[in-house]
Amino acid sequence: MTHSPLDPQQLTADLIRCASVTPEEGGALVLLDKVLSAAGFTCTRVDRGEVSNLIARWGDKGHPRTMGFNGHTDVVPVGDTNAWTVDPFGAEEKDGFLYGRGATDMKSGVAAFVAAAIDLVQTTPPDGAILLTITGDEEGDAIDGTTALLDHMDREGEQMAVCLVGEPTCPDEMGEMIKIGRRGSLSAWFTVTGVQGHSAYPHRAKNPLNAMVRLMDRLASHELDQGTEHFDASTLAVVTIDTGNPATNVIPAQTRSTVNIRFNDAHTGAELSDWLRAEAARAAKDFGVDIAVEIKVSGESFITPPGPLSDLVSAAVEAETGRKPELSTTGGTSDARFVKNHCPVVEVGLVGKTMHQVDERVEIAQIHQLKSIYGRILRDYFDQN
Repeated sequence: MTHSPLDPQQLTADLIRCASVTPEEGGALVLLDKVLSAAGFTCTRVDRGEVSNLIARWGDKGHPRTMGFNGHTDVVPVGDTNAWTVDPFGAEEKDGFLYGRGATDMKSGVAAFVAAAIDLVQTTPPDGAILLTITGDEEGDAIDGTTALLDHMDREGEQMAVCLVGEPTCPDEMGEMIKIGRRGSLSAWFTVTGVQGHSAYPHRAKNPLNAMVRLMDRLASHELDQGTEHFDASTLAVVTIDTGNPATNVIPAQTRSTVNIRFNDAHTGAELSDWLRAEAARAAKDFGVDIAVEIKVSGESFITPPGPLSDLVSAAVEAETGRKPELSTTGGTSDARFVKNHCPVVEVGLVGKTMHQVDERVEIAQIHQLKSIYGRILRDYFDQN
C-alpha cells in the first residue's frame, strides 16, 4: 500500500486550533498522541504538576542510534484579541501565510518534525530509533516540562544519542542560522531599605534611592567580558526600579529593582551571583542601609562544539535551502539548556520574526521546507551511522 505523506501544514493548523496557553494542554498533545500512535509510535504521557508532556518512540528502547527531537506545544497568551486581525486560534490562511498563536513558536516546528519522522519510518524504516519529546511547559517556568521528560527517560532507560530542538533559529531567511549553544540567564531582585523622613531634613533619614542608584550604576557600567570564542559579550540590563512614592516631600523607606544578565561561557551563575551580592553589600555599607538580594539562575550557558552533529545539520540545511547556516549562540534561553545534560543538542528551525507578536504567522512554504530539512537530517543520520 502506498504511503501518503503527512501534511505538516494541516497538522500545524490543527495544532494552532488547540488553545494551549501554558499550562493548558488544549488538546494539542492528545492530537499528536493520536497521529503518532496511528503511525506506529509508542506514546506515553508524562504529566507532572499542572503540565502535560508527551514522549513518542519508534524503534527499540535504548538503541545506540536514537535520533531525538524536542519541542513544545504550549504558547504565550494572545494579549489584546482586538489587536489581532484574525482569530488567534483560527489557523487562518492569507497571502501565503498561516496565522495564529504558536504558528511560529513552535507548532509548525513540531508538526514538521512529526511529519518527517512518520514519513521516514513508514517509507524507509531505519536501523535505529526515533524519540520525540514534546512539552507543554516551555513558555512558562519550565519546571515540569522537558525536565520531567528527561527525568522519565532516566527512570525508563530511554537515551537519545543526539537531539534537535525545533525552535525558530533564523532571523530573516530560512537556513541562515542554527544554534549550537545558548547564553545563560540570571535575574536578580534587590530590595533596599532605609529610614523614611522629610525631604527637607535628609540628614534625619536614610534614603534608599541613593544606594539603589549607585548600585545600579555600578552594575550597569561594569564590563562583564568582551565575548568568547563562540559567544558575544555578556550583557546586564536594569529592567525596573520601583519606589511607588507619590509624595515630593517624603524620603521613602524602601525601593526595589530588578536586573537581568545574559552571560556567556566565561561565567557561571554562581560566580555572577557572588559578584552581585558583593556589590550589594558594598553599597549597603557605603550608605548605611539594608539591601536584600534574591537571585534566580534560569540556565547556564552551554555550547555543543562544532563537530559531527552541527556538520550533519548544516549540510542538510544547505542542501534544502542553498544557504550555509551560521553557527550561533545568540538569542534567549530554550529547552536545549536541559537537553544538553542528556546528549549533544543543536537547534534548527524557522524564521522567528513574528513569534509572540500580534498576528503571529508562518510562511506556509517554510513549513514544508522545514519538514524537508528534518527529513534529510533523519535520512543522513541513519545512513551514516
